[in-house]
Amino acid sequence: MASLKNVLECVVNISEGRDRSTLVELAEVCGPTLLDQNSDYDHNRSVFTLAGPGPADAIAATVDLARAVASRLDLTNHHGVHPRLGALDVVPFCEIEGPMAIAVEAARAFGYWAGAELDLPVFFYDEADPEQRSLPVLRAQAFSSRAPDAGPNQPNPRLGAVAVGARRPLIAVNFFLASGDVTAAQEMAHMLRERDGGLPGVRALGFNLADRGCAQVSLNLTDLERTGLEQAAEAVERAAATANCSIGEMELIGLMPESEFARLSEEFVTRHRLSNNDTIEGRKRI
Repeated sequence: MASLKNVLECVVNISEGRDRSTLVELAEVCGPTLLDQNSDYDHNRSVFTLAGPGPADAIAATVDLARAVASRLDLTNHHGVHPRLGALDVVPFCEIEGPMAIAVEAARAFGYWAGAELDLPVFFYDEADPEQRSLPVLRAQAFSSRAPDAGPNQPNPRLGAVAVGARRPLIAVNFFLASGDVTAAQEMAHMLRERDGGLPGVRALGFNLADRGCAQVSLNLTDLERTGLEQAAEAVERAAATANCSIGEMELIGLMPESEFARLSEEFVTRHRLSNNDTIEGRKRI
């Protein structure tokens, strides 16, 4: 198994998933640090996975991408099913094997930079936040019961705000229903997410994907030691049976740690056409 001892990952979520020319331009800005890019039309959202041989490489690439997003995107007429705070929506720095202090320092440095240089309200979350508030809590409290940690106190008219965090790697995965029954998708999300009594470390939402003509259950697995990918997928199948619907395709968003891939059964890997190339280590080849 490859080592990621000195590698800092940043998984930048932006509110643009439709304009291909803009997405190509943004990807080019990232240079060799770009390990993976996933874009979704219905969500109108893209995820850029960045990593370099050292923390400075990931930070520099994230700054370059943030500048490009600020110069090219405009939320004024943005439409998409995914919740969002801003154009440069979520910027988590992820420490994989090293001490979390490195990711925390990077997140805070980037956040204060974005507040000053991009005129963005910045909210810290997870380990970057002294109170360690989660991203869902941040979204619920931003600009109501919680003021920004850096930058202006009001949303940028064109760019909104940004959530900047420090955390361990998580897995983002989507399950497409065989029908457009969004009510079933939302019921399944309710059954699955931890805050409603579901699986530990699981956050879940149900969406209607008009462009694809189906509904979707979207999961974030934030504690892989307690709930891994295969365990979550099995729970999705059980929830689908309870909701009287069936699951079609599974879609991995971004990359998983190689340690999680090693836990998957051969049958699961084959069924979902997964490989080591779906891991951070496999894509980075270090």
